[in-house]
Amino acid sequence: MTEQAQLFGPRRSLVGIVTDPPPGAPPGCPTVVVLNSGIVHRVGANRMTVALARALASRGHRVIRFDLSGIGDSPPRPDALSPVEAAMADIREVLDTLEESRGVRRVVLAGLCSGADAALLYAGGDRRVVGVALLDPSMPRTRRHRYLHYRGRLLSGTSWLNVLRGRNAFLRELFGRTSRAAGGPPQPSLQDPEVLRFLSGKYQAALDADVRFLAVLTGERSYYREHLLDAFPSVHFGDRLRLEHFRSADHMFSASDDRERLIRLLAEWAGATPFGPGPSASIPALQQVS
Repeated sequence: MTEQAQLFGPRRSLVGIVTDPPPGAPPGCPTVVVLNSGIVHRVGANRMTVALARALASRGHRVIRFDLSGIGDSPPRPDALSPVEAAMADIREVLDTLEESRGVRRVVLAGLCSGADAALLYAGGDRRVVGVALLDPSMPRTRRHRYLHYRGRLLSGTSWLNVLRGRNAFLRELFGRTSRAAGGPPQPSLQDPEVLRFLSGKYQAALDADVRFLAVLTGERSYYREHLLDAFPSVHFGDRLRLEHFRSADHMFSASDDRERLIRLLAEWAGATPFGPGPSASIPALQQVS
């Protein structure tokens, strides 16, 4: 395989690395674009993105890992877009450059944490996106989540010690709610019905566009395998969602065994999933994130 730096976008301001498959690799594999997680630049936590790109390229996928504006080597945008709007614009500019320079018309977006959220928000508005790999995306709490979370806390000696010291997270959350109810500023919450409807709409829009999903959840956040289904009961995933739960993994996949297992899973899913053909005509304007 080969790796080459490339500048993306009309201003050539988005810095990325393109990993191309070796000669003779199977044709027709969709291109994979990996998004930043938080402020971690394009190598990913524990260099996981580098290893993932090379593993996918060895199986025939071209992989792009780039820095969103204001992260890593990519400077901030000169316009006044909000962070979410800027991320959406950046992704579109990268896909436009890939189509113009390399003829890419089928893309799988992948991301961890905020990268997963950005991939979800973008997916339903661009017909070039045929798949999304979500690693620990944002999800509201469910009844089962609360049960698993607080059962673990009750069985933990450290949690009871923190209660005695006044450092327990549950007590802080409870007092915080009381303060907000008494007139504190409202805080956006994944439990808000409007937020839930918004995210449900984004999942459904992507599914309506025949996007295929892989969701990998870790045990560190007290997620469980069916959490995504319980969190968004109005979304009809059908057979276009594959769920996996890494019970012992932390959020950053710090253990090498967890990273290797994740990379094998992503490579297997990307190679075996029947992604759609992608668009055959010009791409319509990106839908507004609202």
